[in-house]
Amino acid sequence: MTEFKRRSAELNDLLCVLNVLTWDARTQMPAGGTAARAHQMATISGVARERLLDPAFEQAAQQVTGNEVDTRAAQQALEAVAAMRRVPATLTHDLALLKSESQVLWAQARSTGKFATFAPALERMVDLNRQLADALGYEDHPYDALLNTYEPGLTVATLLPLFGRLRAHHVELLQAIQDQPQPRSDFLTRQYPAPQQKEFSLAMAQLFGYDTERGRLDESAHPFEISFTRQDVRITTRFQEHFLPAALFGTLHEAGHAMYEQGVHPDLSRSVLTSDLLGLYAVAGASYGTHESQSRLWENRIGRSRGFWNLQYPLLQATFPEQLADVGVAEFHRAVNRVQPSLIRVEADELTYDLHIMLRVDLERALIGGELSVQDLPEAWNSRIQSDLGLTVPSDSQGVLQDIHWSSGMFGSFPTYTIGNVMASQFYQAAEQALPELAAHLSAGDYAPLRQWLTEQIYQYGRTFTPHELLVRTTGSGLDPAPYLQYLTDKYSDLYGLKGETTSFPAASH
Repeated sequence: MTEFKRRSAELNDLLCVLNVLTWDARTQMPAGGTAARAHQMATISGVARERLLDPAFEQAAQQVTGNEVDTRAAQQALEAVAAMRRVPATLTHDLALLKSESQVLWAQARSTGKFATFAPALERMVDLNRQLADALGYEDHPYDALLNTYEPGLTVATLLPLFGRLRAHHVELLQAIQDQPQPRSDFLTRQYPAPQQKEFSLAMAQLFGYDTERGRLDESAHPFEISFTRQDVRITTRFQEHFLPAALFGTLHEAGHAMYEQGVHPDLSRSVLTSDLLGLYAVAGASYGTHESQSRLWENRIGRSRGFWNLQYPLLQATFPEQLADVGVAEFHRAVNRVQPSLIRVEADELTYDLHIMLRVDLERALIGGELSVQDLPEAWNSRIQSDLGLTVPSDSQGVLQDIHWSSGMFGSFPTYTIGNVMASQFYQAAEQALPELAAHLSAGDYAPLRQWLTEQIYQYGRTFTPHELLVRTTGSGLDPAPYLQYLTDKYSDLYGLKGETTSFPAASH
């Protein structure tokens, strides 16, 4: 092992330790451990930062020669070192310390619906993220610096036109759907005991290819996936006994993330190419958007498809015989694909989901830019939910407090969910072209060919390639919303009988 790889492995080990502490804090840790855990995580973050900025690490990276993978790893390390040098050590420490404390305060506020409990921590988090943006540097807007940490190359200037195109399409299609009769869905809110939900959800994740010899499913306030190398990739979900889709599709979503991490090539374990060195986070995905493309692909393109439920619905009925005795597969499939504006993002249908993301992006961009104060955030949130989705927010728990991201300091990450939706359709279209028998495999319940293709084209490379490079290598195009828009139009035109209203969306030029 070279000196560069040895030092990279030790740095990745430290980041994996941070992930273990994070997983424990969100799933098992008693409330009394909050303050101590915050200091533990801040300490480990500080040690990881010191290792990254050790002149010996930079020198080792500069001496790397050889194959493309090694040189890319070295280049990424040098770029991270240069960026981290611009961030004061005190800022890294303060962010790590606040993150742990803030997440607990957020959870308390969410459980009581009292935004005031969380507001002081959020004000501090916004301030620290403004400082981070200033330290990293930007040309047009401080939000650009934060966007780039999650999705390299993304800026407000490139994001807003994309969102504008998606919004125009989604609103028009939503209006057409709302003129049609809605499918029955009352049975989704019957009582579904959590243990049976967990058993069925995990079985479906395993069917897709989630390896439970290298992972496990737990419960948390907000679903997430986290890895400690490809050999230990864990997922969580949130069970609601009176709403079946939440845990089911949450599990499939997180399983998509997990299969990405489990699919990285073994040679990349404990390396720069499975480490976000600037974010001090052990992750193998090329970007948050690329990662999200896989969770949305498996959750929606497969998990909500008619072919999937034709095969798996009998097992679901057997799991919940009383609850689903009067419901046929076609009825169930339509219900879990029903378009209906809702308050909760993670439970939103595919069409209105992006509207939730756009709302959050506009608000956090205004927070970072100084145009919106934390004190005014709940009112701004509620107003946008009313104008965008026509809904009244009954409590902050179902509004501004529903997501964990801001308590984690993840300003700039929300756009990657919609970026992921766009990329998912591009990757899926490429898979269809590369695998002529894909539809037949999926109809037979054989998900291995799709997973293997995704592993060969995306997962195995970790962070070797940029998101743009992966898209071009795999699809022949950069980020292009056309396949996504066509997919949504075709899907909902069929489900809602929108005869003659299907629109063709030409590919964008690049």
